[in-house]
Amino acid sequence: MSRVGIGFDAHPFGGPGPLRLGGVEVPHPTGLEGHSDGDVLLHALADAILGAAGLGSLGEHFPDGAGEWRGVDSARLLVRVGEMSRSAGFVLSNADAVVIAEVPRLAPHRQAIRARVSEILGVGPERVSIRGTSSNGLGFTGREEGIAAMAVVLLERAES
Repeated sequence: MSRVGIGFDAHPFGGPGPLRLGGVEVPHPTGLEGHSDGDVLLHALADAILGAAGLGSLGEHFPDGAGEWRGVDSARLLVRVGEMSRSAGFVLSNADAVVIAEVPRLAPHRQAIRARVSEILGVGPERVSIRGTSSNGLGFTGREEGIAAMAVVLLERAES
């Protein structure tokens, strides 16, 4: 059985920093605001995995009001989500994600982000695709007010 999940996240600039995308520190004057470290890419991936596994949403498992997740490295959240999906009997076949931002440019950091996301998910980099795009000046990302990310994952039922 194959299951597809989609995830989306967006955060405004203005957090205390550093800016983290896909678990990698990316040079920028500010971080992203958020309950955790605001890593929109890892949040979108986690939500996509939870959706594909039928396990609810990121907010259900890591609520904003829970102090234990305040400022936490989002890699911890994604590791936990991966454990949850494996416990539910699924393995990650592949993940595809796009970061939507005018600044900073993703290209110089793309391979490092891909390697880090692969490491966090416990899969080879051939199973992970990370891309960046701009919104051509439109919307909050176009005005350089924040960053958004979308992700799609394919989970397969683990062989017993």
